[in-house]
Amino acid sequence: MTSASSSSHSSSKPWIYDVFLSFRGEDTRKNFTDHLYFAFKDAGINTFRDDNELRRGEDISTELLQAIQKSRISVIVFSENYANSRWCLEELVKIMECRRSCRQLVFPIFYDVDPSDVRKQTGSFAKAFAGHEERFVLQTDKGKVATWRMALTEAANLSGWDLRNVADGHEAKFIKKIVREISRELSSTYLFVAFYPVGINPRVQQLNFLLNAGSSEVCIVGIYGMGGIGKTTIAKAMYNELFHSFDGKCFLANVREISQQPDGHVKLQEQLLFDILKTDKIKIGNVDKGMNMIKERLHSRKVLLILDDIDKLDQLQAIAGSRDWFGSGSRIIVTTRDKHVLTVLGADRVYMAREMNDIEALELFSWHAFRTSHPVEDYKELSEQIVDYCGRLPLALEVIGSFLFGRSIVEWKSALEKLRRIPDDQIQKKLQISFDGLNDDTQKDIFLDISCYFIGMYKEYVLPILNGCDFFADIGLSVLTQRCLVSVNEKNKLIMHDLLRDMGREIVRAQSPNNPGRRSRLWIPEEVGDILRRNMGTEAIQGMAINLLKVNDMKVDVNVFCNLQNLRLLQLNHVKLAGGCEYLLRKLTWLCWHGFPLSFIPDGLYGENLVAIDMRHSNLRQVKNSKFLWKLKFLNLSHSHYLSRTPDFSRLPHLEKLKLKDCRSLVEVHNSIGYLDRLVLVNLKDCKQLRRLPSSFWKLKSIEILYLSGCSKFDELPEDLGDLESLTILHADDTAIRQVPSTIVRLKKLQDLSLCGCKGSTSATLPSRLMSWFLPRKIPNPTNLLPPSFHGLDRLTSLSLRGCNLSDDALPKDLGTLPSLTNLELDRNSFQSLPAGLSSLLRLTSLRLDDNTRLQTIPALPRNLDTLRASNCTSLERLPDISVASRMRLLYIANCPKLTEAPGLDKSRSISHIDMEGCYDISNTLRNSMHMGCFSGLVLPGNEIPALFNYKNEGASILFKLPEFDGRNLNGMNVCIVCSSHLEKEGTKQIRIKLTNYTKGFTKKFRAVAVNLVKSCEDHLWQGHISNNFFKLGSEDEVELIVDCMNTMTVKKTGVYLVYEQDQARLKAKRGLDSDDEAGSSCDNLLLAKRLRMETSPQNIEENMDVA
Repeated sequence: MTSASSSSHSSSKPWIYDVFLSFRGEDTRKNFTDHLYFAFKDAGINTFRDDNELRRGEDISTELLQAIQKSRISVIVFSENYANSRWCLEELVKIMECRRSCRQLVFPIFYDVDPSDVRKQTGSFAKAFAGHEERFVLQTDKGKVATWRMALTEAANLSGWDLRNVADGHEAKFIKKIVREISRELSSTYLFVAFYPVGINPRVQQLNFLLNAGSSEVCIVGIYGMGGIGKTTIAKAMYNELFHSFDGKCFLANVREISQQPDGHVKLQEQLLFDILKTDKIKIGNVDKGMNMIKERLHSRKVLLILDDIDKLDQLQAIAGSRDWFGSGSRIIVTTRDKHVLTVLGADRVYMAREMNDIEALELFSWHAFRTSHPVEDYKELSEQIVDYCGRLPLALEVIGSFLFGRSIVEWKSALEKLRRIPDDQIQKKLQISFDGLNDDTQKDIFLDISCYFIGMYKEYVLPILNGCDFFADIGLSVLTQRCLVSVNEKNKLIMHDLLRDMGREIVRAQSPNNPGRRSRLWIPEEVGDILRRNMGTEAIQGMAINLLKVNDMKVDVNVFCNLQNLRLLQLNHVKLAGGCEYLLRKLTWLCWHGFPLSFIPDGLYGENLVAIDMRHSNLRQVKNSKFLWKLKFLNLSHSHYLSRTPDFSRLPHLEKLKLKDCRSLVEVHNSIGYLDRLVLVNLKDCKQLRRLPSSFWKLKSIEILYLSGCSKFDELPEDLGDLESLTILHADDTAIRQVPSTIVRLKKLQDLSLCGCKGSTSATLPSRLMSWFLPRKIPNPTNLLPPSFHGLDRLTSLSLRGCNLSDDALPKDLGTLPSLTNLELDRNSFQSLPAGLSSLLRLTSLRLDDNTRLQTIPALPRNLDTLRASNCTSLERLPDISVASRMRLLYIANCPKLTEAPGLDKSRSISHIDMEGCYDISNTLRNSMHMGCFSGLVLPGNEIPALFNYKNEGASILFKLPEFDGRNLNGMNVCIVCSSHLEKEGTKQIRIKLTNYTKGFTKKFRAVAVNLVKSCEDHLWQGHISNNFFKLGSEDEVELIVDCMNTMTVKKTGVYLVYEQDQARLKAKRGLDSDDEAGSSCDNLLLAKRLRMETSPQNIEENMDVA
């Protein structure tokens, strides 16, 4: 719901009238409508009937408009001359607007008129509209006539009553039935939803889909999410939407609170039975009796039951213990903060309530802060800052917006500054309910540790640290996730809503509001700095974190840790230490000290509980640990430029991850690394002095990930490489490795192999020698970097061999036998052709061949290929049959000047982006075929808009009027521009298209994304297709289209080509596609259209700005 001003549920009784009667006076005022009006009146139904027979003008009076808006139900009496009255039609339009915006109930009555005449405007309705269209000749007036038609069609499609088909045409019986049905509707009570129900409708629609309304099964759907997210609001709106369709309905609010009262479960059971059975107040002696009574009394009734704010399973068991307690078709909706409750319940479907989007959040805040849908101009920037602070949480937007209503800008700024230090008490209490409901202190400690220190860190890194604190973090984090206090994102990082973070930090601050040294956790830089400088730490402190810039003047004394004996978590990034550390921090579990200032680690920091040491950018020269660190799992000394040797790993027996990235002076890895039988990751990227690893390393069975890229002196992968039986990722780009041993095929778990920039050793084969004699000097000698066969690498999904100077015979002939390969990168090599078996790579989706200047042919493509990149292949003359790759979407073959043909490209139905800039020799037939296609992005050489484009103009804009469609359906339009680039290097050009429809009076912006373009001083064509689903253009609309390239290109000419569905069908037939191709393609088109609609919806236009 985009506007909050007209909800039918915005107060406990938002209507004045029960029924609004719409009718044509001269047809039915003194007969049918009069009888119906008094029948309503006799039944106690408060009905509005306009008795003014003489209307003046065409605008509805304010009184009549308010009567429509303040009526709970509208009843429309369609009669023979209804459409003759412009007043009636305007009245109908307002009624249908209220139905959409307020969920007003609307019932049509067809009084001696065929519903199809109303729906299609035939019969007497056709005659009436002929008169309207003759009178209204201006474009704006024609729009009004179209609006009337739509309103009639919409109303006639609603469920109502047709006199000819009810009670055998007897008006008295007919009226009696109508009164009975309207009375039944009025007996149902709506729930108040919200004063400003912004954004509720789309969420109700999503939930409605999950409810599977047509099923006769008893369906349980859960709504879960953090406190204040709007679960109850959504449930109330869902109740109002559905309750008419059930024999009984009940909304049990505040179940958690009521169940905590004496006999709380019994009270809930009694309320459920009373609401559904509508009998005198039911008395239940105990919970067990109530469970039996619910089952006995409701098992044959179709009921709608909403259980709001459940937090324990026994609440559910007492009220809705089993599906067979309720009749066929019943729906049970449960709201909770704890997803696990829904899992145990066995909910059929679950819906996660999420934050509002930016547009919704700003509107909701504005309604509360300004009583309008948008901020007052002077307050706009502040409003956006506060919405950002609220994290788009409805509760916070409402509370803070209402608090700021009517206050000055100075007060707003002061309030925001305070909120950033001390959260609002009302919001805090609401959110803290979830925290207070946690089962034990370890779960609370986990939450507080994450909220203070670990947001945005990887789950697999944080869990061992918390387990090192004896917090049983695996089960604890699971509980926090289920209760929506913590989330794990798609990158496996821990995330938390900003207000939940602030709630956790406020709990800690409240431990000692005026003395930070007595709190359990410190994170505010000023407070941490003050305590460190003044040495005011106490045993209460368990965690301390400060993250300074590299250049700062903060230095702490050697005795700073003497009073911090309970310290578990310590982060002192770029803090200088005056001397060593004599006081042993026995409980220290996490030590994060970027820019550690000393050349060695003092013994005092080697606590026996250490799980993770992170000393990136340190001044360490050596790491000599005199103690066994049995619990240490993570050691990160990356960017320690003075470190020349690793520690003795025998004293770190349980180390799992070792990161030494960019340790430029590192020349030796200690031989004891071979004894780390739990080591899974080693990162030695950019250790430029390192030549090799100890032989013991290659015997490790646990290693899964090995990064050697950038180790420019590392020159050998030994035969023992094949013994790393757990290895899944091996990256060795830009190393001096001469040859990959054949034993690599024993790495049965290897998934990702990257050897980019490895030139290898010169090939010794006779053909290679001969080739090297005849090759121009500028081409390096081909190499034999790779083993002769890849057979055995059955799990390999990505193979990157860019810039390896590979010749034709350097690629294994069985390259096409890798069954799992999805990504193959062969850019910047020296081969003229590729192995013929590539078409057998059935899982390959991406093939990169850019900058292979000697490549002449490409073999047959795999059928599931999604992306082919072969730009700057200056010797390439012909592509393989593109249509074989029936799922290809992206084709980038720019700057291939010898290319003349692309067989099958004109038959492809899946390609959405094509870049052929710099391909000057392609045939006109191929060029014209592409111009007629509906591509999201197409780049071709050229300086003229193609002849087939209907409308053309100089510059970046074009004004045109669409023709009569003559029964055709507009699919969309192809937009073409002649442009030149401003960029000095290859890059992605951003293109926006703005269209103003002067006929219908609106402007929309469509963001299209141009493909990557090579650097070129030549003009070129960009073409993109825009579906009419976005712009909704109609016959004879007058529109202006403007192309905005955001200062990256100059647009010299613009053209538009209208694409009709019928033309597309003829083009398909011309291509000779058989029925199977058609079926598959239509499915692809539906998916593409769906994606296009999502990318170009008003809500997503700005959100997608960074996508390229």
